Formats: sequence, C-alpha cells, structure tokens
Amino acid sequence: MRRKFSIKKITLLLFLVSFVTVAQHHGDESGHQEGSTEVTSEDAQKKSIKDYINHHLLDSYDFGLYSYTNDHGKKVHVGFPLPVILWDGGLKVFSSSKFHHGEEVAKVGDNYYKMYHNKIYKTDAEGTMNFEEGDHDHPTNAKPLDFSITKNVVFIFLVSLLMFVVFSRMAKSYKKNPVPKGIGRFLEPIILYVRDDIAIPNIGKKHYKKYMGYLLTVFFFVWIINLLGLTPLGVNVTNNIAVTFALALITYLITTFTANKNYWGHIFWMPGVPWPMKIILAPIELLGTFIKPFSLMIRLYANITAGHVVLMSIIGLMFLFKNWLGSSLSFGLAFALSLLELLVAALQAYIFTMLSALYFGSAVEEHHDH
Repeated sequence: MRRKFSIKKITLLLFLVSFVTVAQHHGDESGHQEGSTEVTSEDAQKKSIKDYINHHLLDSYDFGLYSYTNDHGKKVHVGFPLPVILWDGGLKVFSSSKFHHGEEVAKVGDNYYKMYHNKIYKTDAEGTMNFEEGDHDHPTNAKPLDFSITKNVVFIFLVSLLMFVVFSRMAKSYKKNPVPKGIGRFLEPIILYVRDDIAIPNIGKKHYKKYMGYLLTVFFFVWIINLLGLTPLGVNVTNNIAVTFALALITYLITTFTANKNYWGHIFWMPGVPWPMKIILAPIELLGTFIKPFSLMIRLYANITAGHVVLMSIIGLMFLFKNWLGSSLSFGLAFALSLLELLVAALQAYIFTMLSALYFGSAVEEHHDH
C-alpha cells in the first residue's frame, strides 16, 4: 500500500516537472518571437494570455478544436465551420469559412461582411471599418440581423437532444420494468432529490407536479452545460448573458402565468396593511417580480464567468513564472480550482432550480387571511 502511494507521488511529481518544462519552453519561445528584451517578452506574454482568456469566453462562428503554427510560420486552425445566417435586405446564408477566422472579408452576392470583435458588420470590398473619433470599440458600420448557428447554439441543440434521448429511453424502460437500469441508476436519485428536496418543500404537494418537467429540464441542462464548459472544447454557454436571460425569462413567464389571485392580491393590495401603505408598497412589490428573474440571470452568468476567468488566469501564470516552484504552485492551484469548479457547476444548477421552485411556490401559495 505504501509502495503504491509512493509510485503515485512520483508519477505526479514527474508530471508536474514535464508540464512545467513545457510551459517554460513555451514561454521562452513566445518571448523570443515577440521581442529581445525581458520586459517586451513579459508584456507580450501577458497580452497573449489576456487575449486567450477573452477568446475562451467568447462565442464563435466556427468550431475550433486546436491550432498550431506550421513550418512556414503560418497559423493553422483545426476544426470545422458553422453556418452564418444573416438578414440584410433578404436572407444571406453562407459558411463561416469565408471569414477565415476573422482574417478576411466575406463576399456574399453584392455585399461584403467582416468580423470585428466577434460581431459581423457590413463593409466594402477592402473591409473598411468606420469608427467615431477616439472610439475603436464601437464601429459605425451597419450591422445585419444575425441568426447564425454559433458554437454555443450547436451545443445547446446537442445537450437538448441528449437529454431528450436519455430521458425518453428512461421513460420507456420504466414502463416495462420499474427497476432502473444503466444510466437510470445514476439519474434516478438526482430526479428524486429534485422532487423531494426542491420541488415539494418549495411548491407543495398539491401543485408541484405541473412544474416538475421544467425544474428537471433546467437542472440537468444547466448542470451538463456547465460541465462542458470545463472541458478543452471551450464551450461556455452559461457565461453568455443572453442564455441566462432566456432561462430567467422562462422562469418569470411560468411564474406570472400560473400565479393565482392571492399572489397578485398580495402584490397590488396587501391584506392587513393600511391603504396609504398599500399605495406605496404596490410599486415596490411589482418591481420585485422583475428583480427576482434578474437576480437569477446575473447570478448564473457572473458565477460561471468569474470561475472561468480566475481559472484561466491561474493557468496563464504558469507561463509567466520563470522558475519551477512558481509554475508548480500555479498548476496545483489551477488543479484544485478545477475540482472546485466541478462543485460550482452542480451548485449553480441547484441554486437556479431551487430559486425557480421558490418563485413557483410563492405564485401558487394559498393564503388564508382574516
């Protein structure tokens, strides 16, 4: 037993040494390419790390697996393009490969389009971008309506399809045999947990069944998407505020359209409160109905984004340290934080589901005021 433990420690140590050596070699090589002085090399590495973090957080119009620089000094991207769908005086559909990873102008019919900061703008044949004086972040070029199938959209479809197939097969197997089999053995305790510890305590036994479909869907969707964000695929769906906005909006709409008269009565004309206070508190209570889904949106978006930024920053430190100790400590911290992010992925799914159930429960709660 002690011998096995020693072998494990030696293996981990060798892995750390090899990883830090590769990181150090990469840092030295990048510094040599960017400049001859140490200050220039360090500044170039910091900028490269910052650009990589920004690129990691953004959605993209193609699916890139990895990239490398060939013998001729040209950067080669390995992956596949995705369809670009624009509405610009008509429907424009073309492959994102026309952009060549944002380096070229795409010609579609008589129109020209260019990618700038991961957005598509209408330009001329030379790809001229127009800016307001002193502002190079917000182009004044016309921007067509964008309905493109991006990398995040692809994974939303894939996760949705995966969940549909898995749970459909589970439902069919339960009709034949109530004993779970295969992946059902893993999923059944989670489903029962969502029902018994989230839905029933917050909504009540009388009304919880009509919300279970949505609660299970949003729990597994957020959890699986968060886990995919921790893989080298670079899929960061829930750190896109448009996605978290859509999820929060669905929760808000379900709460609003399934609420009973007691819910609205306690918002607009609270029983047992003097009428002058009712007039003052009614707008505040109404505003609270919008603040609740807004907090859902921001909480999920901010936590996932912050986790990715911190993790990528710590990994980037391995390429900045010029000694074995600093790079090893950065690697160890990044590894520990990655394990913590696994917990955060499930925790954020739990929090979103639990708060949604809490809002549903307040909407159908039956008050008995005297």
